[in-house]
Amino acid sequence: MAEGPNHPPLPPGHGLHPPAGELEVSQLEERLGVSLPPSYRQFLLFSDGWGVEEYSLWPVAEVGWLRDVWPSTVEAWTSPRDEERPSVPDDLYFVYGKEQNSHDIRNEYLPDTLLVGQWDGDLLLNPHVTTSDGEWEAWLLAAWMPGANRHRSFWDLMKDLCTPRRRL
Repeated sequence: MAEGPNHPPLPPGHGLHPPAGELEVSQLEERLGVSLPPSYRQFLLFSDGWGVEEYSLWPVAEVGWLRDVWPSTVEAWTSPRDEERPSVPDDLYFVYGKEQNSHDIRNEYLPDTLLVGQWDGDLLLNPHVTTSDGEWEAWLLAAWMPGANRHRSFWDLMKDLCTPRRRL
């Protein structure tokens, strides 16, 4: 990876892959039929993936809609009863941070989420919830938690996952 203003020097073992090119990212958007959220798009142009195995962000070639990549995950988290049950109300759904209840997810959004990697669970971007600047809601959906840990953007999710926790 070349150093410069857009690519600062990185320490050995950083785990970042070489950047995806604009053409590759545009082809991903074309394949998906959407424009990617800005923070995720910017990440791909900086690094076409990061990490290995269950702690990784996938390269452009592996990213896809959850319903297509892992339909069994959609089936495991949804059921025919979900169609009968009312959706989580906005006052519970749009809570982020420590006050968020991971139970309060909208399972109906799950098939349309974009699977971008794994972090001891699935890293998903949700195009159903977008900000005025085009960011998509980002989820960590894991079997070990009753629902998903949701963030306002890919960038917010990454900051949360990569920030060391202080122990009391």
